[in-house]
Amino acid sequence: MPRPVWSGTISFGLVAIPIKLFHGVSKKSVSFNQLDDRTMSRIRLKKVSAETGEDVPDDHIVKGYELSKGRYVVVDPDELEPFIPSATKSIDLEEFVDLDEIDPVYFDTPYIVAPDKTPKPYVLLARAMEEAGKVAIGRFVMRNKQYVAALRAQDGKLLMSTMVFADEIVKIESIDELEGLDEIDISSKEVKMAEALVESLSASFEPDKYRDEYREQVLDLIERKAGGEEFEAPAAVAAPPKVVDLMAALEASVKAAKDARKRHPAGGPHEEAVAKASTSGTAKKSSSKAAAADVSEDDTAAIAKPKRVRKSA
Repeated sequence: MPRPVWSGTISFGLVAIPIKLFHGVSKKSVSFNQLDDRTMSRIRLKKVSAETGEDVPDDHIVKGYELSKGRYVVVDPDELEPFIPSATKSIDLEEFVDLDEIDPVYFDTPYIVAPDKTPKPYVLLARAMEEAGKVAIGRFVMRNKQYVAALRAQDGKLLMSTMVFADEIVKIESIDELEGLDEIDISSKEVKMAEALVESLSASFEPDKYRDEYREQVLDLIERKAGGEEFEAPAAVAAPPKVVDLMAALEASVKAAKDARKRHPAGGPHEEAVAKASTSGTAKKSSSKAAAADVSEDDTAAIAKPKRVRKSA
């Protein structure tokens, strides 16, 4: 059961609504520990001096901001204390805006907002915001850091996302490779062909169609090795040849997309590839040797690094 990560109030005007924050996303990944292969004991990292290689005790470790190579300004924790924002336990709403006015690049970490103790003010705010079609912008402090956040209503519930600050956004103009794109000549035939490809791949967004196949394959590998099965690294998948003719590539892509839709009206070429990979994995699991199918070149390289066959103890 999810646990709240913060509790306080939503404040605007003279209204204070008690709430709790829950993480809106639960990240899933595969993590490994570094081990000594002779004893299988964990590797411990030590704090050592880059100059002498000797251990540095905690009472000799200070904070330094690097101005230039090897030149630092040392800052004492007491000097930072006055700048730490006060933990007010309140999300102070400052204004209400239209959602389409906010570029998605500003959204950072999502949270679910739940009522605490008295739900009626929460329900009232959610309903009013949903009917008005507005998003609330506010500030709050969590773990000694101040955040700007966007609060929105959806199906009678409140959702919140912290936001990055404007000076943290990378300006498009700073990317040299994007200069001169307006001067590239594109024919109307190429545009129509590209539009046809977009149309042939258009569909309703179904997030469940997209899975972390690398993570699933790694977890399956771990499960099989833990069970004592042998494992042989799959052969590398050859990269398809590059097509230099843009029109030929577009025409081939449109044809492939249409053919895939005819075979799988409810899905698409991606679902077909995923289904093949899933079927292949199931059929081969009973064998002592398993080969991963339909994986990307990067994933294959990541999994296929060991070239010898080993048997787990």
